[in-house]
Amino acid sequence: MTDGFGNEESGAKIEIELNKEVVRRITKEYKNIKKYMKSSLYAVKQMDGTEDVVSKLLKEGEENDG
Repeated sequence: MTDGFGNEESGAKIEIELNKEVVRRITKEYKNIKKYMKSSLYAVKQMDGTEDVVSKLLKEGEENDG
């Protein structure tokens, strides 16, 4: 049975370098979208069919998934 990523015997080390500014910007954008999705404005726009911010993101995600 393996120990997962912490297995020292395999000798494989994974190093990932992330730009903190990019991560911070994406996190901020994500939080703003989640806040918008919880708002009543989003619910009203979704009911009358004029909501395009989240629906565009969801459509883009479905296209990239397949």
